[in-house]
Amino acid sequence: MDSKQRFQWAMLAPVIVLLTGLTVFPIGYTILNSFTDYYYLANESKQFVGFANYIKVIQDEVFLKAVWNTVKFMVLAVTAEIALGLGLAVLVESLKRGLKILRISFLLPSLLPPVTVALIWQMMLSNHNGIINHLLSYFGGGPFNFLMDIHMAFYAILFIDIWQWTPFAFLLIYAALQAVPKLQYDAAKVDGAGKGRIFLHITLPNIMPSLLMVVLLRTIDTFRLFDKVNILTGGGPANSTTTITQYIYRHGVYNLQIGYGAAASMIMVLLVLTFSIFYIKRSIGGNGHDLRY
Repeated sequence: MDSKQRFQWAMLAPVIVLLTGLTVFPIGYTILNSFTDYYYLANESKQFVGFANYIKVIQDEVFLKAVWNTVKFMVLAVTAEIALGLGLAVLVESLKRGLKILRISFLLPSLLPPVTVALIWQMMLSNHNGIINHLLSYFGGGPFNFLMDIHMAFYAILFIDIWQWTPFAFLLIYAALQAVPKLQYDAAKVDGAGKGRIFLHITLPNIMPSLLMVVLLRTIDTFRLFDKVNILTGGGPANSTTTITQYIYRHGVYNLQIGYGAAASMIMVLLVLTFSIFYIKRSIGGNGHDLRY
């Protein structure tokens, strides 16, 4: 190894050590614990139990409910955020005035931390002093206990997530719209193409890589939904808002069942990888688009 290669490895060493400590070691440690009966408060040493934890997790009806809630939330949230983000981006792109004010106002929700957003909406949705119920009372409705109603709680959190993350979709799609060659629009107008055909055959194909990227990022992010659920409902009522991350927190952190929580965590990782790999292959192979910018 010459001096140049030694220098390169010396520069990479701190990063390798950091990544190993923050990613490789925790993942390996979690995998090992998932095959044990590790309980934090137990005095005896942890015992190897094989796949017992995994079998117990998969057979748990609450976990299956959490998986269903997570997948349902992912599909509804990503679909709504993409549709609204695309609509807002096209609207702002077509305007001639007030662009700066609109762009800033649209982006404000996504700049707030999820915990702050959850606390704000918790006060607004309160069935006693919340402004939403006060407004509904003027129209003869309410009060509704949005966050403790088994039929409303899930959709209340869904609405809050859409409100916060639609601006993220808007930002990326709007940036993609700015990069569409204007000459293509001019040529289409000369050929007599209408707005609908221009959007379908010029705008949409050009922004498709950005759309796919937004879908992928939001899909992965919604799988990790925890902050809003933990603050607003704690997974209730009757597990109607329990997600996979909330389930892992309840068993692995709150109940200190480290081995069982580790097994649930690894199942979640496998689900995220399955969705991501399937989506990427389907998007690139099926549509012929590349996710790279």
